[in-house]
Amino acid sequence: MKRYRHAASGILVPLAALALWQLLSAKGWVNATILPSPMQVLTKWWAYLRPLEAFDPAQGSYLKWCFSGELPQDAMGSLYRVLVGFLIGTGLALPLGLGMGYSKVVYALFNPLIQVLRPIPPIAYIPLSILWFGLGNPPAIFLISIGAFFPVLMNTVTGVQNVDSIYLRVGRNLGASGFTQFTRIILPAATPYIFTGARIGMGTAFIVVIVSEMIAVNNGLGYRILEAREYLWSDKIIAGMFTIGLLGLGIDTVMSRLSSRMLRWHRGLEQG
Repeated sequence: MKRYRHAASGILVPLAALALWQLLSAKGWVNATILPSPMQVLTKWWAYLRPLEAFDPAQGSYLKWCFSGELPQDAMGSLYRVLVGFLIGTGLALPLGLGMGYSKVVYALFNPLIQVLRPIPPIAYIPLSILWFGLGNPPAIFLISIGAFFPVLMNTVTGVQNVDSIYLRVGRNLGASGFTQFTRIILPAATPYIFTGARIGMGTAFIVVIVSEMIAVNNGLGYRILEAREYLWSDKIIAGMFTIGLLGLGIDTVMSRLSSRMLRWHRGLEQG
């Protein structure tokens, strides 16, 4: 019951904002071309979601029909790029971050280069990405990988370096080898930092995918928003923006639940 009360309280502000938005539109205080009403956006969102052809059971499954609309296809394209780019960026960042956090030699070797590259926004790589990979998915995935790489890397390094030395001394006194200390002490202690970096990296990936789709690909939510801007379809722009927000919220919720489930022992230590 407490969980439902929290969920209900969490939608109060969005509902109030929608009501105010609808009121301003109904009173004619805002230009509908610039800021359409919530009902206009909802109508456009449904038209954007609706399949392009009528449902014929003889032609295929209902599930296939549901994903034949423009919005599902764009959302799946964006989600594919986000997940692939995030997995590549995280897959590269994790071993490097663990190595830099654990070994002073590895840290000294890589940290200067990392600190030079880290402030460069992924958007700055757009010309190079198109030059190297052309158009389509490869440049977009490359940019998303960069966006996800640095948050995961820096949080992993911080997590390993912040392991309490008491745990390491206890492990050595008990005769634990270096490998055992790394896998049984350092890695679990750094896991909360890694999950935090992953959530930040996923948020960055969603930002980068929209920008990359506006430039390098011809489908996806970012591409559709840019197309709607050309025709002054502000309702479709906002519908696409809300779709991005819902996708991001869904993935962040899954990652938060996964983190809570895997780190129950960590919360127990903090409460103890």
